[in-house]
Amino acid sequence: MEDLKDFGEPLEFWQYFYEITKIPRCSQQEEKIRDYILNEAKKMGYQVDMDEIQNLVIRVPYKMDSKLDNLKVVLQSHMDMVCEKHERSQHDFAKDPLKLKLIEIKNEKWLTAEDTTLGADNGVGIAYQLTIMKKIHDGTLDIGALDLDLLFTVDEERGLSGASLMDKNLVSGNYLLNLDSEEDNKFTIGCAGGRVFRGEIKYKRELLSNPDLIAVKISISGLLGGHSGSDINKKRGNALKVLSEVLWKVNSKFDIVINSLDGGNLTNAIPREANVIIYINKEQKKEIEAFLKELTSNIKNLYKGSDSNFEISINPIEEFTDKTSFSRNFQQKMIDLFYIMPNGPISLHPTSDYLVHTSLNFAVVHTFENVIEFKISTRSLTQYDKDTLFEKLKTLFKMSGLDIDIEVETIYPSWPPDFNSKLTEISKQVYSSLFDKEVVIQAIHAGLECAYFSYYYPDMEMISLGPNVRGGHSPDERLQIRSVSKIWNFLISLLKNLAQLNE
Repeated sequence: MEDLKDFGEPLEFWQYFYEITKIPRCSQQEEKIRDYILNEAKKMGYQVDMDEIQNLVIRVPYKMDSKLDNLKVVLQSHMDMVCEKHERSQHDFAKDPLKLKLIEIKNEKWLTAEDTTLGADNGVGIAYQLTIMKKIHDGTLDIGALDLDLLFTVDEERGLSGASLMDKNLVSGNYLLNLDSEEDNKFTIGCAGGRVFRGEIKYKRELLSNPDLIAVKISISGLLGGHSGSDINKKRGNALKVLSEVLWKVNSKFDIVINSLDGGNLTNAIPREANVIIYINKEQKKEIEAFLKELTSNIKNLYKGSDSNFEISINPIEEFTDKTSFSRNFQQKMIDLFYIMPNGPISLHPTSDYLVHTSLNFAVVHTFENVIEFKISTRSLTQYDKDTLFEKLKTLFKMSGLDIDIEVETIYPSWPPDFNSKLTEISKQVYSSLFDKEVVIQAIHAGLECAYFSYYYPDMEMISLGPNVRGGHSPDERLQIRSVSKIWNFLISLLKNLAQLNE
Protein backbone atom coordinates (compact mmCIF):
# COMPACT_ATOMS: atom_id res chain seq x y z
CA MET A 1 0.00 0.00 0.00
CA GLU A 2 1.16 3.50 -0.80
CA ASP A 3 1.00 6.42 1.61
CA LEU A 4 -2.68 7.26 2.03
CA LYS A 5 -1.86 10.92 1.41
CA ASP A 6 -1.16 9.99 -2.21
CA PHE A 7 -4.76 8.84 -2.68
CA GLY A 8 -6.16 12.36 -2.79
CA GLU A 9 -8.77 14.21 -0.75
CA PRO A 10 -10.32 13.79 1.64
CA LEU A 11 -7.54 12.06 3.55
CA GLU A 12 -9.98 11.20 6.34
CA PHE A 13 -11.97 9.05 3.91
CA TRP A 14 -8.95 6.88 3.11
CA GLN A 15 -7.97 6.65 6.76
CA TYR A 16 -11.44 5.44 7.67
CA PHE A 17 -11.72 3.11 4.70
CA TYR A 18 -8.37 1.52 5.54
CA GLU A 19 -9.48 0.92 9.13
CA ILE A 20 -12.79 -0.53 7.92
CA THR A 21 -10.98 -3.13 5.76
CA LYS A 22 -9.34 -4.49 8.93
CA ILE A 23 -12.69 -5.19 10.60
CA PRO A 24 -14.65 -8.44 9.99
CA ARG A 25 -18.16 -7.56 8.76
CA CYS A 26 -19.77 -10.38 6.83
CA SER A 27 -23.57 -10.32 6.87
CA GLN A 28 -24.96 -11.01 10.35
CA GLN A 29 -21.48 -10.42 11.79
CA GLU A 30 -21.54 -6.64 12.08
CA GLU A 31 -20.77 -6.38 15.81
CA LYS A 32 -17.18 -5.18 15.41
CA ILE A 33 -17.87 -2.61 12.70
CA ARG A 34 -20.86 -1.32 14.68
CA ASP A 35 -18.68 -0.95 17.79
CA TYR A 36 -16.10 0.93 15.74
CA ILE A 37 -18.70 3.38 14.41
CA LEU A 38 -20.21 3.79 17.88
CA ASN A 39 -16.83 4.60 19.41
CA GLU A 40 -16.07 7.20 16.75
CA ALA A 41 -19.42 8.93 17.41
CA LYS A 42 -19.05 8.83 21.18
CA LYS A 43 -15.54 10.30 21.02
CA MET A 44 -17.07 13.32 19.33
CA GLY A 45 -20.02 13.55 21.67
CA TYR A 46 -22.81 12.79 19.21
CA GLN A 47 -26.08 11.14 20.17
CA VAL A 48 -26.37 7.52 19.03
CA ASP A 49 -29.55 5.42 18.80
CA MET A 50 -30.17 1.79 17.81
CA ASP A 51 -33.25 -0.27 17.12
CA GLU A 52 -33.86 -3.85 18.21
CA ILE A 53 -32.04 -5.42 15.27
CA GLN A 54 -28.99 -3.17 15.78
CA ASN A 55 -29.44 -0.68 12.97
CA LEU A 56 -27.52 2.38 14.10
CA VAL A 57 -28.08 6.13 13.69
CA ILE A 58 -25.80 9.02 14.67
CA ARG A 59 -27.44 12.43 15.14
CA VAL A 60 -25.32 15.27 13.76
CA PRO A 61 -27.22 18.52 14.34
CA TYR A 62 -26.34 21.81 12.71
CA LYS A 63 -25.20 23.03 16.12
CA MET A 64 -25.02 20.98 19.28
CA ASP A 65 -27.19 23.47 21.20
CA SER A 66 -29.44 24.42 18.27
CA LYS A 67 -33.19 24.50 18.94
CA LEU A 68 -34.08 25.38 15.36
CA ASP A 69 -36.23 23.07 13.26
CA ASN A 70 -33.75 22.70 10.44
CA LEU A 71 -34.08 20.76 7.22
CA LYS A 72 -32.87 17.21 7.86
CA VAL A 73 -31.00 14.87 5.51
CA VAL A 74 -30.44 11.15 6.11
CA LEU A 75 -27.11 9.78 4.85
CA GLN A 76 -27.35 5.99 4.69
CA SER A 77 -25.10 2.98 4.08
CA HIS A 78 -25.02 -0.65 5.20
CA MET A 79 -22.43 -2.16 7.53
CA ASP A 80 -22.10 -5.67 6.08
CA MET A 81 -20.15 -6.80 3.04
CA VAL A 82 -20.22 -9.73 0.63
CA CYS A 83 -17.54 -12.17 1.77
CA GLU A 84 -16.44 -13.91 -1.43
CA LYS A 85 -12.97 -15.30 -2.16
CA HIS A 86 -11.16 -17.41 -4.70
CA GLU A 87 -11.20 -21.13 -3.99
CA ARG A 88 -7.42 -21.07 -3.55
CA SER A 89 -7.58 -18.36 -0.87
CA GLN A 90 -6.88 -19.15 2.79
CA HIS A 91 -8.42 -15.86 3.96
CA ASP A 92 -10.61 -16.11 7.06
CA PHE A 93 -13.26 -13.39 6.90
CA ALA A 94 -14.03 -13.89 10.60
CA LYS A 95 -10.65 -12.56 11.73
CA ASP A 96 -8.26 -11.63 8.92
CA PRO A 97 -7.85 -8.04 7.68
CA LEU A 98 -8.17 -7.66 3.94
CA LYS A 99 -4.91 -7.58 1.99
CA LEU A 100 -5.14 -4.38 -0.02
CA LYS A 101 -3.22 -3.65 -3.17
CA LEU A 102 -3.10 -0.82 -5.68
CA ILE A 103 -3.42 -1.70 -9.36
CA GLU A 104 -3.41 0.36 -12.55
CA ILE A 105 -5.78 -0.23 -15.46
CA LYS A 106 -5.60 2.03 -18.51
CA ASN A 107 -3.74 4.72 -16.55
CA GLU A 108 -6.35 4.68 -13.76
CA LYS A 109 -5.47 3.68 -10.20
CA TRP A 110 -7.77 1.24 -8.46
CA LEU A 111 -7.77 -0.21 -4.96
CA THR A 112 -8.52 -3.92 -4.69
CA ALA A 113 -8.00 -6.84 -2.27
CA GLU A 114 -5.91 -9.96 -2.80
CA ASP A 115 -8.15 -12.96 -3.68
CA THR A 116 -11.20 -11.54 -1.85
CA THR A 117 -13.93 -8.98 -2.15
CA LEU A 118 -12.83 -5.47 -1.15
CA GLY A 119 -15.93 -4.42 0.76
CA ALA A 120 -16.18 -1.11 -1.09
CA ASP A 121 -19.80 -2.21 -1.18
CA ASN A 122 -20.57 -0.51 1.19
CA GLY A 123 -17.39 0.45 3.00
CA VAL A 124 -17.21 3.61 0.90
CA GLY A 125 -20.57 4.72 2.28
CA ILE A 126 -19.44 4.18 5.88
CA ALA A 127 -16.19 6.07 5.21
CA TYR A 128 -18.04 9.02 3.64
CA GLN A 129 -20.41 9.24 6.61
CA LEU A 130 -17.65 9.09 9.22
CA THR A 131 -15.58 11.62 7.29
CA ILE A 132 -18.45 14.09 7.20
CA MET A 133 -19.08 13.58 10.92
CA LYS A 134 -15.42 14.07 11.81
CA LYS A 135 -14.88 17.15 9.64
CA ILE A 136 -18.05 18.83 10.97
CA HIS A 137 -16.90 18.10 14.52
CA ASP A 138 -13.37 19.40 13.83
CA GLY A 139 -14.73 22.55 12.24
CA THR A 140 -13.08 21.84 8.87
CA LEU A 141 -16.43 21.39 7.14
CA ASP A 142 -19.48 23.66 7.21
CA ILE A 143 -22.46 22.46 5.19
CA GLY A 144 -24.82 25.12 6.52
CA ALA A 145 -28.00 24.93 8.59
CA LEU A 146 -28.67 21.26 8.02
CA ASP A 147 -29.33 18.46 10.51
CA LEU A 148 -27.98 15.04 9.60
CA ASP A 149 -29.00 11.52 10.55
CA LEU A 150 -26.19 9.10 9.71
CA LEU A 151 -27.94 5.74 9.29
CA PHE A 152 -26.00 2.45 9.23
CA THR A 153 -28.06 -0.67 8.52
CA VAL A 154 -27.33 -4.35 9.08
CA ASP A 155 -27.58 -7.41 6.87
CA GLU A 156 -28.21 -5.67 3.56
CA GLU A 157 -26.46 -8.27 1.45
CA ARG A 158 -28.69 -11.15 2.54
CA GLY A 159 -31.90 -9.61 1.24
CA LEU A 160 -32.08 -6.09 2.71
CA SER A 161 -33.28 -7.50 6.03
CA GLY A 162 -31.81 -4.63 8.08
CA ALA A 163 -33.93 -2.12 6.18
CA SER A 164 -36.98 -4.38 6.04
CA LEU A 165 -37.07 -4.83 9.84
CA MET A 166 -35.94 -1.33 10.80
CA ASP A 167 -37.81 0.61 13.47
CA LYS A 168 -39.54 3.27 11.40
CA ASN A 169 -39.06 5.83 14.20
CA LEU A 170 -35.28 5.49 14.06
CA VAL A 171 -34.83 8.27 11.49
CA SER A 172 -36.74 11.17 10.02
CA GLY A 173 -35.94 13.74 7.39
CA ASN A 174 -36.80 15.56 4.21
CA TYR A 175 -34.27 13.82 1.98
CA LEU A 176 -32.32 10.55 2.02
CA LEU A 177 -29.00 10.01 0.27
CA ASN A 178 -28.15 6.33 -0.12
CA LEU A 179 -24.39 5.85 -0.58
CA ASP A 180 -24.54 2.37 -2.12
CA SER A 181 -24.25 3.00 -5.88
CA GLU A 182 -21.22 2.14 -7.99
CA GLU A 183 -21.03 4.51 -10.98
CA ASP A 184 -20.03 8.13 -10.40
CA ASN A 185 -21.82 9.44 -13.48
CA LYS A 186 -25.16 7.80 -12.72
CA PHE A 187 -27.64 8.47 -9.93
CA THR A 188 -30.30 5.93 -9.11
CA ILE A 189 -33.87 6.91 -8.24
CA GLY A 190 -35.64 3.55 -8.54
CA CYS A 191 -34.97 -0.20 -8.31
CA ALA A 192 -36.43 -3.65 -8.74
CA GLY A 193 -38.11 -5.69 -6.05
CA GLY A 194 -37.21 -9.30 -5.45
CA ARG A 195 -37.93 -12.67 -3.92
CA VAL A 196 -35.30 -15.09 -2.61
CA PHE A 197 -36.37 -18.65 -1.91
CA ARG A 198 -34.84 -21.89 -0.78
CA GLY A 199 -35.77 -25.33 -2.06
CA GLU A 200 -35.11 -28.79 -0.67
CA ILE A 201 -35.20 -31.86 -2.92
CA LYS A 202 -35.62 -35.03 -0.90
CA TYR A 203 -33.88 -38.22 -2.02
CA LYS A 204 -32.44 -41.49 -0.73
CA ARG A 205 -28.84 -42.57 -1.21
CA GLU A 206 -27.92 -45.96 -2.67
CA LEU A 207 -24.86 -48.11 -2.13
CA LEU A 208 -22.65 -48.72 -5.16
CA SER A 209 -22.31 -52.35 -6.16
CA ASN A 210 -20.02 -52.14 -9.21
CA PRO A 211 -16.32 -52.44 -8.16
CA ASP A 212 -15.11 -51.14 -11.54
CA LEU A 213 -16.40 -47.62 -10.89
CA ILE A 214 -13.94 -44.84 -10.02
CA ALA A 215 -14.69 -41.41 -8.53
CA VAL A 216 -13.90 -38.24 -10.50
CA LYS A 217 -14.71 -34.57 -9.98
CA ILE A 218 -15.90 -32.33 -12.81
CA SER A 219 -15.32 -28.68 -11.94
CA ILE A 220 -16.36 -25.35 -13.45
CA SER A 221 -13.97 -22.51 -12.54
CA GLY A 222 -12.63 -19.16 -13.72
CA LEU A 223 -15.98 -17.43 -14.33
CA LEU A 224 -16.28 -13.74 -13.49
CA GLY A 225 -19.52 -14.01 -11.55
CA GLY A 226 -20.75 -10.66 -10.30
CA HIS A 227 -23.87 -9.08 -8.89
CA SER A 228 -27.03 -11.05 -9.58
CA GLY A 229 -28.93 -7.83 -10.32
CA SER A 230 -26.68 -5.23 -11.94
CA ASP A 231 -24.52 -7.79 -13.80
CA ILE A 232 -27.28 -10.23 -14.81
CA ASN A 233 -27.48 -8.79 -18.35
CA LYS A 234 -23.75 -8.97 -19.11
CA LYS A 235 -23.88 -12.49 -20.61
CA ARG A 236 -21.63 -13.91 -17.92
CA GLY A 237 -21.61 -17.62 -17.32
CA ASN A 238 -23.43 -19.14 -14.37
CA ALA A 239 -21.31 -22.02 -13.04
CA LEU A 240 -24.36 -24.04 -11.99
CA LYS A 241 -25.99 -23.69 -15.40
CA VAL A 242 -22.76 -24.60 -17.21
CA LEU A 243 -22.31 -27.62 -14.96
CA SER A 244 -25.93 -28.67 -15.48
CA GLU A 245 -25.41 -28.54 -19.24
CA VAL A 246 -22.23 -30.61 -18.99
CA LEU A 247 -23.90 -33.13 -16.69
CA TRP A 248 -26.93 -33.55 -18.93
CA LYS A 249 -24.78 -34.24 -21.99
CA VAL A 250 -22.36 -36.57 -20.20
CA ASN A 251 -25.22 -38.46 -18.54
CA SER A 252 -26.93 -38.88 -21.93
CA LYS A 253 -23.86 -40.49 -23.51
CA PHE A 254 -22.16 -42.40 -20.70
CA ASP A 255 -23.12 -44.64 -17.80
CA ILE A 256 -22.43 -42.41 -14.77
CA VAL A 257 -23.80 -42.14 -11.23
CA ILE A 258 -23.72 -38.93 -9.20
CA ASN A 259 -22.41 -38.76 -5.66
CA SER A 260 -22.86 -35.01 -4.98
CA LEU A 261 -23.35 -31.64 -6.66
CA ASP A 262 -22.29 -28.28 -5.19
CA GLY A 263 -21.87 -24.70 -6.38
CA GLY A 264 -22.46 -21.06 -5.54
CA ASN A 265 -22.46 -19.33 -2.17
CA LEU A 266 -24.75 -16.31 -2.15
CA THR A 267 -28.11 -15.55 -3.75
CA ASN A 268 -27.01 -12.05 -4.80
CA ALA A 269 -23.88 -13.32 -6.56
CA ILE A 270 -23.75 -15.11 -9.92
CA PRO A 271 -22.03 -18.43 -9.08
CA ARG A 272 -18.45 -18.56 -10.32
CA GLU A 273 -17.55 -22.12 -9.36
CA ALA A 274 -19.38 -25.45 -9.20
CA ASN A 275 -18.45 -29.12 -9.13
CA VAL A 276 -19.96 -32.60 -9.26
CA ILE A 277 -18.51 -35.86 -7.99
CA ILE A 278 -19.48 -38.80 -10.17
CA TYR A 279 -18.59 -42.44 -10.49
CA ILE A 280 -17.61 -43.68 -13.95
CA ASN A 281 -16.44 -46.95 -15.44
CA LYS A 282 -12.65 -46.80 -15.45
CA GLU A 283 -12.54 -48.19 -18.99
CA GLN A 284 -14.50 -45.12 -20.18
CA LYS A 285 -12.29 -42.53 -18.48
CA LYS A 286 -10.29 -41.54 -21.57
CA GLU A 287 -13.42 -41.44 -23.73
CA ILE A 288 -15.20 -39.18 -21.22
CA GLU A 289 -12.15 -36.91 -21.00
CA ALA A 290 -12.10 -36.56 -24.79
CA PHE A 291 -15.83 -35.85 -24.83
CA LEU A 292 -15.41 -33.17 -22.14
CA LYS A 293 -12.55 -31.55 -24.05
CA GLU A 294 -14.74 -31.14 -27.13
CA LEU A 295 -17.68 -30.01 -25.00
CA THR A 296 -15.50 -27.41 -23.25
CA SER A 297 -14.46 -25.93 -26.58
CA ASN A 298 -18.07 -25.57 -27.71
CA ILE A 299 -19.32 -24.06 -24.44
CA LYS A 300 -16.41 -21.63 -24.15
CA ASN A 301 -17.39 -20.21 -27.55
CA LEU A 302 -20.62 -19.00 -25.94
CA TYR A 303 -18.69 -16.80 -23.50
CA LYS A 304 -15.84 -15.40 -25.60
CA GLY A 305 -16.90 -11.82 -24.96
CA SER A 306 -17.57 -12.13 -21.24
CA ASP A 307 -15.94 -15.16 -19.64
CA SER A 308 -13.08 -16.28 -21.86
CA ASN A 309 -10.94 -17.59 -18.97
CA PHE A 310 -13.29 -20.16 -17.50
CA GLU A 311 -12.39 -23.85 -17.51
CA ILE A 312 -14.11 -27.25 -17.31
CA SER A 313 -11.86 -29.86 -15.73
CA ILE A 314 -12.11 -33.53 -14.76
CA ASN A 315 -9.84 -35.04 -12.13
CA PRO A 316 -9.76 -38.44 -10.38
CA ILE A 317 -10.36 -38.48 -6.62
CA GLU A 318 -7.93 -40.87 -4.99
CA GLU A 319 -9.17 -42.96 -2.07
CA PHE A 320 -12.67 -41.51 -2.16
CA THR A 321 -14.50 -43.41 0.58
CA ASP A 322 -18.16 -42.44 0.08
CA LYS A 323 -19.47 -45.38 -1.96
CA THR A 324 -23.02 -44.01 -2.27
CA SER A 325 -24.90 -42.17 -4.98
CA PHE A 326 -28.28 -40.88 -6.11
CA SER A 327 -30.67 -43.40 -7.60
CA ARG A 328 -30.76 -43.50 -11.41
CA ASN A 329 -34.36 -42.30 -11.50
CA PHE A 330 -33.70 -39.39 -9.14
CA GLN A 331 -30.48 -38.50 -10.93
CA GLN A 332 -32.21 -38.17 -14.30
CA LYS A 333 -35.04 -36.01 -12.92
CA MET A 334 -32.64 -33.71 -11.07
CA ILE A 335 -30.37 -33.26 -14.10
CA ASP A 336 -33.39 -32.52 -16.31
CA LEU A 337 -34.67 -29.90 -13.85
CA PHE A 338 -31.37 -28.08 -13.47
CA TYR A 339 -30.69 -28.22 -17.23
CA ILE A 340 -33.94 -26.44 -18.14
CA MET A 341 -33.97 -24.12 -15.10
CA PRO A 342 -34.46 -20.51 -16.27
CA ASN A 343 -31.56 -18.17 -15.60
CA GLY A 344 -30.52 -14.62 -16.41
CA PRO A 345 -32.74 -11.89 -17.91
CA ILE A 346 -36.31 -13.09 -18.36
CA SER A 347 -37.66 -9.87 -19.92
CA LEU A 348 -36.56 -6.30 -20.67
CA HIS A 349 -38.36 -3.13 -19.64
CA PRO A 350 -41.00 -2.23 -22.24
CA THR A 351 -39.98 1.43 -22.55
CA SER A 352 -36.43 1.84 -21.12
CA ASP A 353 -33.71 0.53 -23.42
CA TYR A 354 -31.34 -2.08 -21.92
CA LEU A 355 -33.07 -2.06 -18.52
CA VAL A 356 -33.77 -5.60 -17.34
CA HIS A 357 -37.37 -5.88 -16.17
CA THR A 358 -37.42 -9.42 -14.72
CA SER A 359 -34.58 -11.86 -14.02
CA LEU A 360 -33.60 -15.04 -12.22
CA ASN A 361 -30.30 -16.12 -10.65
CA PHE A 362 -29.88 -19.89 -10.14
CA ALA A 363 -27.56 -19.17 -7.22
CA VAL A 364 -26.73 -22.06 -4.89
CA VAL A 365 -26.81 -25.86 -4.83
CA HIS A 366 -25.48 -28.00 -1.97
CA THR A 367 -25.78 -31.74 -1.42
CA PHE A 368 -26.57 -32.99 2.07
CA GLU A 369 -27.53 -36.44 3.28
CA ASN A 370 -30.98 -37.18 1.79
CA VAL A 371 -31.54 -33.52 0.80
CA ILE A 372 -30.29 -31.30 -2.02
CA GLU A 373 -30.65 -27.64 -1.14
CA PHE A 374 -30.91 -24.98 -3.81
CA LYS A 375 -31.47 -21.22 -3.68
CA ILE A 376 -32.87 -18.91 -6.34
CA SER A 377 -33.14 -15.12 -6.49
CA THR A 378 -35.79 -13.49 -8.69
CA ARG A 379 -36.14 -9.76 -9.37
CA SER A 380 -38.65 -7.58 -11.18
CA LEU A 381 -39.69 -3.95 -11.43
CA THR A 382 -43.33 -4.97 -10.88
CA GLN A 383 -44.96 -7.17 -8.30
CA TYR A 384 -47.09 -8.86 -10.97
CA ASP A 385 -44.12 -10.14 -12.97
CA LYS A 386 -42.27 -11.19 -9.82
CA ASP A 387 -45.29 -13.28 -8.76
CA THR A 388 -45.80 -14.70 -12.27
CA LEU A 389 -42.19 -15.92 -12.46
CA PHE A 390 -42.55 -17.57 -9.05
CA GLU A 391 -45.73 -19.31 -10.19
CA LYS A 392 -43.97 -20.64 -13.29
CA LEU A 393 -41.09 -21.97 -11.21
CA LYS A 394 -43.45 -23.78 -8.84
CA THR A 395 -45.15 -25.30 -11.89
CA LEU A 396 -41.77 -26.43 -13.23
CA PHE A 397 -40.91 -28.05 -9.90
CA LYS A 398 -44.24 -29.87 -9.88
CA MET A 399 -43.70 -31.14 -13.43
CA SER A 400 -40.22 -32.45 -12.51
CA GLY A 401 -41.74 -35.26 -10.46
CA LEU A 402 -39.28 -34.58 -7.62
CA ASP A 403 -40.22 -34.20 -3.95
CA ILE A 404 -39.48 -30.47 -3.52
CA ASP A 405 -40.31 -28.20 -0.58
CA ILE A 406 -40.11 -24.42 -1.12
CA GLU A 407 -39.53 -21.78 1.55
CA VAL A 408 -39.46 -18.05 0.75
CA GLU A 409 -36.58 -16.46 2.66
CA THR A 410 -36.89 -12.84 1.55
CA ILE A 411 -39.36 -10.62 -0.28
CA TYR A 412 -38.54 -6.97 -0.84
CA PRO A 413 -40.50 -4.22 -2.63
CA SER A 414 -39.56 -2.14 -5.64
CA TRP A 415 -38.68 1.57 -5.43
CA PRO A 416 -40.82 3.44 -7.99
CA PRO A 417 -38.75 6.20 -9.66
CA ASP A 418 -39.79 9.86 -9.48
CA PHE A 419 -37.96 11.63 -12.30
CA ASN A 420 -39.40 15.03 -11.32
CA SER A 421 -38.60 15.20 -7.61
CA LYS A 422 -36.93 18.31 -6.17
CA LEU A 423 -33.95 16.24 -4.99
CA THR A 424 -33.44 14.84 -8.49
CA GLU A 425 -33.52 18.30 -10.05
CA ILE A 426 -31.09 19.79 -7.50
CA SER A 427 -28.74 16.82 -7.92
CA LYS A 428 -28.71 17.25 -11.70
CA GLN A 429 -27.97 20.97 -11.36
CA VAL A 430 -25.15 20.45 -8.85
CA TYR A 431 -23.52 17.74 -10.98
CA SER A 432 -23.72 19.85 -14.12
CA SER A 433 -22.26 22.88 -12.33
CA LEU A 434 -19.33 20.91 -10.89
CA PHE A 435 -18.39 18.73 -13.85
CA ASP A 436 -19.90 20.48 -16.87
CA LYS A 437 -21.66 17.26 -17.84
CA GLU A 438 -25.13 15.82 -17.50
CA VAL A 439 -25.56 13.04 -14.98
CA VAL A 440 -27.54 9.94 -15.94
CA ILE A 441 -30.70 9.49 -13.88
CA GLN A 442 -31.72 5.85 -13.82
CA ALA A 443 -33.66 3.01 -12.29
CA ILE A 444 -31.73 -0.24 -11.82
CA HIS A 445 -32.47 -3.93 -11.71
CA ALA A 446 -30.65 -4.56 -8.43
CA GLY A 447 -32.39 -4.21 -5.08
CA LEU A 448 -31.66 -1.22 -2.86
CA GLU A 449 -32.66 -0.42 0.69
CA CYS A 450 -34.40 2.67 -0.63
CA ALA A 451 -37.21 0.34 -1.69
CA TYR A 452 -38.11 -0.09 1.98
CA PHE A 453 -37.35 3.50 2.93
CA SER A 454 -39.62 4.83 0.20
CA TYR A 455 -42.37 2.57 1.53
CA TYR A 456 -41.84 3.65 5.16
CA TYR A 457 -41.39 7.36 4.39
CA PRO A 458 -43.49 8.17 1.31
CA ASP A 459 -42.86 11.92 1.63
CA MET A 460 -39.06 11.58 1.85
CA GLU A 461 -37.30 12.16 -1.48
CA MET A 462 -34.39 9.81 -2.15
CA ILE A 463 -31.44 9.26 -4.42
CA SER A 464 -28.57 6.74 -4.50
CA LEU A 465 -24.99 7.62 -5.49
CA GLY A 466 -21.40 6.47 -5.08
CA PRO A 467 -17.91 6.32 -6.65
CA ASN A 468 -16.89 3.88 -9.36
CA VAL A 469 -16.72 0.31 -8.09
CA ARG A 470 -16.25 -2.60 -10.47
CA GLY A 471 -16.52 -6.36 -9.97
CA GLY A 472 -18.90 -6.11 -7.03
CA HIS A 473 -19.69 -9.31 -5.08
CA SER A 474 -16.61 -11.02 -6.53
CA PRO A 475 -12.87 -11.17 -5.72
CA ASP A 476 -12.33 -8.82 -8.67
CA GLU A 477 -14.04 -5.95 -6.79
CA ARG A 478 -12.08 -2.71 -7.08
CA LEU A 479 -12.55 0.97 -6.19
CA GLN A 480 -11.40 3.76 -8.51
CA ILE A 481 -9.18 6.14 -6.52
CA ARG A 482 -9.98 9.31 -8.48
CA SER A 483 -13.71 8.71 -8.31
CA VAL A 484 -13.77 8.96 -4.50
CA SER A 485 -12.84 12.66 -4.57
CA LYS A 486 -15.36 13.32 -7.35
CA ILE A 487 -18.29 11.95 -5.35
CA TRP A 488 -17.03 13.64 -2.18
CA ASN A 489 -17.06 17.04 -3.89
CA PHE A 490 -20.52 16.37 -5.28
CA LEU A 491 -21.88 15.14 -1.95
CA ILE A 492 -20.68 18.18 -0.01
CA SER A 493 -21.93 20.58 -2.69
CA LEU A 494 -25.32 18.85 -2.73
CA LEU A 495 -25.64 19.12 1.07
CA LYS A 496 -24.78 22.82 0.95
CA ASN A 497 -27.39 23.38 -1.76
CA LEU A 498 -30.02 21.55 0.27
CA ALA A 499 -29.12 23.66 3.32
CA GLN A 500 -29.97 26.76 1.29
CA LEU A 501 -33.59 25.55 1.09
CA ASN A 502 -33.78 26.56 4.77
CA GLU A 503 -33.14 30.19 3.91
